[in-house]
Amino acid sequence: MIDILIILQARVSSSRLPGKVLKKILGKPMLEHQIQRLVQVQTPHQLVVATSNEKDDEAIALLCKQLNVACYRGSLNDVLARYYFAAMDANTKTQGKIKHIVRVTGDCPLIDANIIDNVISLYLKEQVDYCSNCTPATLPDGLDVEVFSLSALEIAHHNARKPSEREHVTPYIRNNVHLFTQANYIHQPDLSHYRWTVDEPKDFSFVTKIYQALYPSNSNFTLTDILDLITKQPELSEINQHIMRNEGFKKSELADQKIDNQAPHNQSHVGKTL
Repeated sequence: MIDILIILQARVSSSRLPGKVLKKILGKPMLEHQIQRLVQVQTPHQLVVATSNEKDDEAIALLCKQLNVACYRGSLNDVLARYYFAAMDANTKTQGKIKHIVRVTGDCPLIDANIIDNVISLYLKEQVDYCSNCTPATLPDGLDVEVFSLSALEIAHHNARKPSEREHVTPYIRNNVHLFTQANYIHQPDLSHYRWTVDEPKDFSFVTKIYQALYPSNSNFTLTDILDLITKQPELSEINQHIMRNEGFKKSELADQKIDNQAPHNQSHVGKTL
């Protein structure tokens, strides 16, 4: 029985690099390359691309149709809701078989299927509610994987209130350790100083050069292959190393603070009988 659903979130709108998921690398949209890498995941699973119901994201839905990949469309900014309803839709179609969710994002075209399998394996072995390879991170930014139970996703959807919790899907789960059991995949050596995600033009330039060097001879190149390449050509990593990790999440945290600052000053009375 296949009870694992990989949800790949993707949208065309991006403040720093508009249309990045459909920008072409070696003649194919970046998102198509990432989908092809996810096909290499060995753990039995289903895959769905979760995009928004905005007009701009029609192109993503069309690409999924061309690739014969399931696509769910939901809220643009409430990504937690998009995940929840994508999972519920898949659960309905499989008559309630989905129990576990794997989260990956559409700005990670160097994602490694072996790493995904390893994180899933640890999650299942430890029998936790949530497992990732990014709390703390020991792999390059762009190889992030999160695995969590459908029940944890449901609880988060119904209870998360902060902008960061709604936009980034898992903060409510990660921040409530008293509610959710957790584990973290550690990679040795620590490679978290590398940046392999795509948020800025220089990120896209870096990833394109990696594909140009490795893809023609091995379309399923791995973490090890990339490390071998940048060891021989260290100037590649210098292209985008100056960019801050998780900048988008930090912006959401600022939105959280703004809401907190606007809250009434007599908050201490909430929940009390006066």
